[in-house]
Amino acid sequence: MTIFSRIIAGEIPCYKVAEDDRFFAFLDINPLAKGHTLVVPKQEVDYIFDLSDEDLAAMQVFAKKVAIAIKKAFPCLKVGQAVLGLEVPHAHIHLIPMQSEKDMLFSNPKLKLEPEEFQAVAEAIRQAL
Repeated sequence: MTIFSRIIAGEIPCYKVAEDDRFFAFLDINPLAKGHTLVVPKQEVDYIFDLSDEDLAAMQVFAKKVAIAIKKAFPCLKVGQAVLGLEVPHAHIHLIPMQSEKDMLFSNPKLKLEPEEFQAVAEAIRQAL
């Protein structure tokens, strides 16, 4: 069971942003920007392109709703999307508010937020959904 499956199951705490019957969105614990969110399928699949066409399309539609809410909650030029998938063997999409393309560099320093800040960020996105 991956760490993301354990988060979805409630075994590991997270800052949940959104959920439906197939997908789950929560804040990245090492964010590049306030609002950096991960979207994962509840189905445990290592590689995003191993998802069925239907599931991949549905995941993008779910991610779009979350991205629109992130942009409302944290005004930015765009919400960038990245799929890396090397650090956790569970398909996931990074949604990152950005002012420039440099904001999408995973080599950038990560933000250090307090639990109260994470809670406020998650609540802001939930309210914008």
